[in-house]
Amino acid sequence: MSATRIERDPLGELPVPADALYGIQTERARHNFPISQLLPLAPFVDAVVWIKKAAALTHKRTKRLDAKLADAIVQAADEVLGGAHREHFVVDPYQAGAGTSHNMNVNEVIANRANELLGGRRGEYRPVHPNDHVNMAQSTNDVIPTAIRLAALAQLPALRDAVERLARAFLGQGRAFDAIVKSGRTHLQDATPIRLGQEFTAYGHAIERGGDRIVHAADALRELGIGGSSVGTGLNVEPQYPDLMVKHLHEITGLELREGKDLVELMQSLGDIAALSGALRTYAVDLGRIASDIRLLASGPRTGLAEITLPAVQPGSSIMPGKVNPSIAEMVNMVCYQAIGNDVTIATAAEAGQLERNVMMPVIAHNLLFTIQILANASRVFAERCVEGIEADGAQCAYWLERSPAIVTALAPRIGYARAAELAKEAVAKNVSVRQLVREKGLLTDKEMDAVLDLRAMTELGVPGERRR
Repeated sequence: MSATRIERDPLGELPVPADALYGIQTERARHNFPISQLLPLAPFVDAVVWIKKAAALTHKRTKRLDAKLADAIVQAADEVLGGAHREHFVVDPYQAGAGTSHNMNVNEVIANRANELLGGRRGEYRPVHPNDHVNMAQSTNDVIPTAIRLAALAQLPALRDAVERLARAFLGQGRAFDAIVKSGRTHLQDATPIRLGQEFTAYGHAIERGGDRIVHAADALRELGIGGSSVGTGLNVEPQYPDLMVKHLHEITGLELREGKDLVELMQSLGDIAALSGALRTYAVDLGRIASDIRLLASGPRTGLAEITLPAVQPGSSIMPGKVNPSIAEMVNMVCYQAIGNDVTIATAAEAGQLERNVMMPVIAHNLLFTIQILANASRVFAERCVEGIEADGAQCAYWLERSPAIVTALAPRIGYARAAELAKEAVAKNVSVRQLVREKGLLTDKEMDAVLDLRAMTELGVPGERRR
């Protein structure tokens, strides 16, 4: 068994691994919550450490904290932010309410490392104490919701870049495929013509709109409730603290931040976070829909639609030689299902707030930050390893279009809906094209037919065969 040290807290004594930078409260959490074997996500750790660093700088400026202690806390925080000591953040995301265990994990790691820098030893908490100094003027109740906001905002640039790249990829393919006319499909049945470029351009615009919703929803997270202390009233918080904290956090993170207008409300409500999660869910809904469309359009290569060809990224079967699957699009679908499920967790957990506190913040933090991470990665990979390399099969598109009975829709203004419907049924029954049937029945002259059954013209606003104004 590895060496241990004995630490004490209000509940008594407990052995802690001798080499651990964390302390007794973290060790109790490790024993209490062996739930998922997951570790806290790095952005969440970073955000809490940012808060500890900003608090030390603030208290140094107000002279509430001795400059030597503040400097040691800042140096310890900087080491963590530089990538050191990460193995000491060990509390399972499924933990006691509000996130006290995670907050104390950070407090203990920073305190122990600061003491080492000052010549002390781990576990003695002299001269820097995790509660009295690292957590000075703070409560888990204002630290954790602030950390969720900071962590989400810090992750958004990567998501925004990935969304923009994916949108550009679809829009670029939309331009490349604009000359290809194909059969539209509604209810998975033949529908009137559409250009492949129109489909891909619409996908690009849907991705753009999803990104815009996310950015708009995220702006509310810039308002911070730090300084609210236990219930939002600011007990044990010096008057300058909230403003200085926002300024220091801005300098540390580079994020645009605002001091909260009502700290009680910001501690009671996680509505801003739920709104961002909702925007992420909406993006996932559209992204998943588009990935499914890509899989349908690429189905085949002989017995499906086969209107597009996807880049081959890996063999598709362990038993069927030569099989290639739409692997990237399948991954995107799975990510979107996960993101939608995460939003259900966030929404129900946000609704579970009671009076001055929502104790479900740890699971909200984990799911929100995980969603941002996987949506960013999936969007980037979708663009890079699938959409940008898609090729169109114009001949296959033309083949399906010519066989589609739905082009009789262009005849309806001339011969009526009922007669057009009869033609569609007859074309399907005889396995001939609508164009052949119209010619056989002498319904239109060749010139009229070329005008009315102009497939490209059917993809634009207007009545087929009539001069546009």
